[in-house]
Amino acid sequence: MLKFGQITVVATIALLTIGVIDFFFKISPILYVTILLLWFLIVALGSFTMRWQIFTTAFTKGNQNKKQVAITFDDGPNAEFTPQILQILKAYNAKATFFCIGKHIEKYLGIVQQILAEGHTIGNHSYSHATNFGFFRKTRIVQELSKTDALIKKITGSTNTLFRPPYGVTNPSIAKAVKETNHTIIGWNVRSYDTVIKNPTKVLNRLKKRLSPGSIILLHDTHSRCPEIVERLLQFLKKEGYEAVTIETLLTKN
Repeated sequence: MLKFGQITVVATIALLTIGVIDFFFKISPILYVTILLLWFLIVALGSFTMRWQIFTTAFTKGNQNKKQVAITFDDGPNAEFTPQILQILKAYNAKATFFCIGKHIEKYLGIVQQILAEGHTIGNHSYSHATNFGFFRKTRIVQELSKTDALIKKITGSTNTLFRPPYGVTNPSIAKAVKETNHTIIGWNVRSYDTVIKNPTKVLNRLKKRLSPGSIILLHDTHSRCPEIVERLLQFLKKEGYEAVTIETLLTKN
């Protein structure tokens, strides 16, 4: 897929070419509008589709040579459901990655410490997870990432480099921010829609159909259905010979 700058250059060249032709021959304004709409549509879709990598590099799958997958959780930690999920992961000797919101880290330090103590990975999911995060300027995004990283470092003693943008949105401002903060963007290629689909069986069936070696699975440890989904998913993975690992392990090429 072309990058944002390349797409913009192509659209600009197309408009200039049409402009030159229009100088000599009458061309319908609809053609100008069509090119602009196509540019806008591609950019808009690219903002919500990390695997296209229009704005920045994003890892949406891992090593496909091993039967390993990464289960990831967004929006936590949650006082009620995250501990339940940790207990289930421990029972199945499975590892996961938790993309935590900074303000929740502040509130539930003990749970974050438990996540780390049990061999899981913590990632940055912004400080506020504001609904308008995708409209933040680069400076504010850097502040959000840095504030959350500082909280993580206080617990882990090491610098965090993993970041998952709220809502999976990428754009030029986010791209510039992660370049400045030296973060690696982690996406997914198996989306559960577990916050939308209320039936755990339907969520599980959706996951089963889409799983393959190297898959990065998106779940949310913020609702009552998640512990059941996780346990049934781990049962399925065990049956099929898969290993649930952290993002770092999944992205290792060897």
